[in-house]
Amino acid sequence: MSIRKLKYGRRSFIKSSALAGGGLMLGFNWMAALDANASKASQMPDDWFEINSFLKINTEGVVTIMAPNPEFGQGVKTSLPMLVAEELDVNWEKVVVEQAHFDPQLYGRQFTGGSNAIRNAWQGLRTTGATARQMLKEAAAKEWGVSVDEITTESGVLYHNGSGKSAGYGEMASAAVDIPVPEEVELKDASDFSIIGTSRKNVDGLDIVTGKPSFSSDKTEEGMLYAMIVFPPAFGMRMKSFDPARALSMTGIKDVFSFKSFKDDFARSMFDTNAFPEVIAIVGNSTWEVMQAKESLRVEWEEAPDTEYIMQGWRGAQTVVVPAGLESTSDHVAKMKEAAAQPGTEARRDGNPEEAFQNAAKVIERTYTAPFLSHSILEPITFLANFKDNKLSVAGPMQSPDSVRSALAARLDLPNENISLELTRMGGGFGRHFYAHGAVEASVISQKVNAPVKLIYTREDTTRFGPFRPAYHAVYRAALDEQNNLIAFHVKSGGIPESALSANTFPAGAVDNFLAESWSVPSNITIGWFRAPGANFQGAVEQSFMDEVAELAGKDPIEFRLELLNRAKENPVGDRLSYDADRYATVLEQVREKSGWGKETEDKKRGVAAYFCHNGYVANVIDIEMEDGRPRVENVCSVVDCGIVVNPGAAENMVQGNIVDAIGHAMYGEMTFRNGEVDYDNFGSGYRLIRHSEAPKKIDVNFVDNGMSPSGLGEPPFPPTFAALANALYSATGERYYHQPFINNSFG
Repeated sequence: MSIRKLKYGRRSFIKSSALAGGGLMLGFNWMAALDANASKASQMPDDWFEINSFLKINTEGVVTIMAPNPEFGQGVKTSLPMLVAEELDVNWEKVVVEQAHFDPQLYGRQFTGGSNAIRNAWQGLRTTGATARQMLKEAAAKEWGVSVDEITTESGVLYHNGSGKSAGYGEMASAAVDIPVPEEVELKDASDFSIIGTSRKNVDGLDIVTGKPSFSSDKTEEGMLYAMIVFPPAFGMRMKSFDPARALSMTGIKDVFSFKSFKDDFARSMFDTNAFPEVIAIVGNSTWEVMQAKESLRVEWEEAPDTEYIMQGWRGAQTVVVPAGLESTSDHVAKMKEAAAQPGTEARRDGNPEEAFQNAAKVIERTYTAPFLSHSILEPITFLANFKDNKLSVAGPMQSPDSVRSALAARLDLPNENISLELTRMGGGFGRHFYAHGAVEASVISQKVNAPVKLIYTREDTTRFGPFRPAYHAVYRAALDEQNNLIAFHVKSGGIPESALSANTFPAGAVDNFLAESWSVPSNITIGWFRAPGANFQGAVEQSFMDEVAELAGKDPIEFRLELLNRAKENPVGDRLSYDADRYATVLEQVREKSGWGKETEDKKRGVAAYFCHNGYVANVIDIEMEDGRPRVENVCSVVDCGIVVNPGAAENMVQGNIVDAIGHAMYGEMTFRNGEVDYDNFGSGYRLIRHSEAPKKIDVNFVDNGMSPSGLGEPPFPPTFAALANALYSATGERYYHQPFINNSFG
């Protein structure tokens, strides 16, 4: 058991007995307290939302918890309440959860991404539960005239064994409001957990399968109009003029007009990516009528000139240059080859790699490429906006609502307090919902037509205009000495329009002579964060290359990696390593054991890979069988180190979905361009995702039990799946796969 000192003072807590029927509400400022994200609560009076974040206990002993962070299927609305319930020592069946609206004054940073939800909430939410439990114990001790140390709790009931007295939390909730907030609380040891580490069903599961409205597409308001956007047909083009007359004459159409999403002097954040800042809106009474008018609109387009804008990023303001031209995939391939042949920007250097390569006994060099990818989110983008009396309310999918509010305030000249954001559940994400310019578009349209507006992107809109995962290109070189020891390693990685290079990942620190270089080629094709950003390429190709180096050295691929990791552990080269060599080695050792590595048969061919990213370590072994000359993934064995697993069933599902997603993108995913236009604008038109029949027959997920605090899970299984698949394909076919997608490839 650990003692947790509260870093917040009494002002950070708000208690109230003014609840219907009595009860205890404990609220605290998450920013003033500990790192935290939240969970969900249910059916509360509106006046309660003045609290920053809170835990409520009613007289029936029911606990409600607000969830500040957006949910898009990763399960935080279930796992985060489990942290509170554990330390509160309450019956999980009496916990209800509700999504909070956006309010950073109350909830702090309401952000979903980077596999950080559980990691950031681990201490804060547990402390919340422990604090409420201590206050309930003190209330019971005062009521019964005994020492608080003599009070125990179990499943929402307070006990005093000496007198035989007991009371439910609900009975003591009203009395607890007069108890001072404790200066420190005790948190449970992991060995005492009864909720954390047990599988719990998704708290939204029943609502989803029964069709209860929870997505932005479900939202309606009285007097609501419908809107769609007419975008330029290609990247590198802009509107020259348009004639609205024909569209305006059609039944149900209320307005047709052009507008700019951002003002010219707006300093965008990294989440304000927008391929076409000037667009045309069509507004009408129904989706169908607006779609018909959209098809009939007469627009003259022209090529756009070079442009630039200011973007505020983590490293301050920078100027983003958007080049002119209608780009094609064939041009991208040529430009990347040309850029890769030039010296790159040096990101890391250890030793003297040039000399080591010159004196090496063996040198191997390989080039890898990957195409642009579409996010292919399940739910087409929809926002509902209502601008009225100089106030704005917006409901929609937002992974970074703070950035959305900043953009809205600047575009509509509104103070922050006049903007209300409702964070709806998202039908998938993987980074796409960071870029919520649709919220700005819907709001501008609502302001113009003076009515609530539901803006709808069609599937084609969502697919055509991105943002996309960048296209990548990397050259890897390795040098061996006479004893087949790895003595030098060189990676030169770049892309359009950015590089995926992470210079301090494995095998940095394990090789005496190491060089990492980066480069990029500007583009007007809009890109954005995609599941496991950067790592989804670098992790994939690095681990494919490591297999070839192991083969050249005549060593087992797992043993080869373990030797290098041991070097990084015992005598690391340089500093700034991003990984823990012990934890990295552990997932490899366990996947060797769990998969029965080395038991390859004539029918079953295997590949292995391991990678660290987003605070998680994953090793995968993939088994392939050939059917009629085509590969078939039979089994995947995955070992994951993400620290303590809060909800094992949900975590296993996440890893399985992650692996299926990665196999699909590796085998089939590819977005190509011709004169600025995408070649595929829908699944039926050729953009290929994995099908049910192509998913592995079995995915065996194993978690490392090390008792460490939770780290990352949502993204780490993704990169090594690409590489394990490529290495298994080599085992099955005798052919190395250097260019994604591995099947139907037209990129590399």
